[in-house]
Amino acid sequence: MIQLDHINSKLNQVLENIDQIVIGKRHVSTLSLVALLAKGHILLEDVPGVGKTMLVKALAKSIDAEFKRIQFTPDLLPSDVTGVSIYSPKDMEFHFRPGPIMSHIVLADEINRTSPKTQSALLEAMAEHHVTTDGITREIPAPFFVMATQNPVDFDGTYHLPEAQLDRFLFKLSMGYPTQEEELQILNGVSTQINLEDVKPVMSIPELVQAQKAVSSIYVDDAIKHYIIEIIRKTRSHPHVSLGISPRGTVSFMKAVQAYALVKGRDYCLPDDVQELASYVCAHRLTLRPDTQYSGLTASDVMKQIMAVTKVPVKR
Repeated sequence: MIQLDHINSKLNQVLENIDQIVIGKRHVSTLSLVALLAKGHILLEDVPGVGKTMLVKALAKSIDAEFKRIQFTPDLLPSDVTGVSIYSPKDMEFHFRPGPIMSHIVLADEINRTSPKTQSALLEAMAEHHVTTDGITREIPAPFFVMATQNPVDFDGTYHLPEAQLDRFLFKLSMGYPTQEEELQILNGVSTQINLEDVKPVMSIPELVQAQKAVSSIYVDDAIKHYIIEIIRKTRSHPHVSLGISPRGTVSFMKAVQAYALVKGRDYCLPDDVQELASYVCAHRLTLRPDTQYSGLTASDVMKQIMAVTKVPVKR
């Protein structure tokens, strides 16, 4: 029997561990943990220097996971991501050398700086948790979590992520600048704050895998399911949207809501969970009409309109 109290205690320890390294970003840390529990991936878009890399490293250290970083550049090849077979003259055979994608947690840094061909090498891994090289399918060890980053201000030499790849990301998040108080706390802690190397694991890989299994046991009432479906269907018929959210997005949305409830210490989901996650799950999956994009309306604005007109299920 899965002990939800024990799992929730461990998850809170992970968040407290990350707080020692990344100050004032508990909300982003929580959503990152939710994505990991729901077996999803995260696209983190923000300017350099706000703590994106430190966040994913602190998460990896906290759960004792194998961590690899891939710096995406224009000349990066798909085999640099997945791995390559190398001929050995000693035994006259080819031996597979795994690429950095064959890890528990992968930081795909500045993913939009590489070509679509190399970006697509991530698709199979992110969706099916395995890679195929030389006609052989190789499983990626569980848990597998990709956190990709992209810079929102410097578009020279970048490639737009295709819709199929955006659909593989459970959440699109932004770190944001710290508040004045948080920035002062960062300065005061420069000499005393704990270093990343000093962070100790507080959760093991088997415990994390058990927590991922526990997500599916979180109760989702039919009213909540209909609420999610209603939101998704409105994205497909909205006048400002040319491409709404796929059924895969619907399934991901419900898994995220279940994982969020688990992190909050509940064995059931609430409409509030749906409202909290809707924009993070849905906005990056929407394709707006060209005239809408020129008008300055964003996908997040469209999601606010949809949430405002969707009836919230209330028990009477």
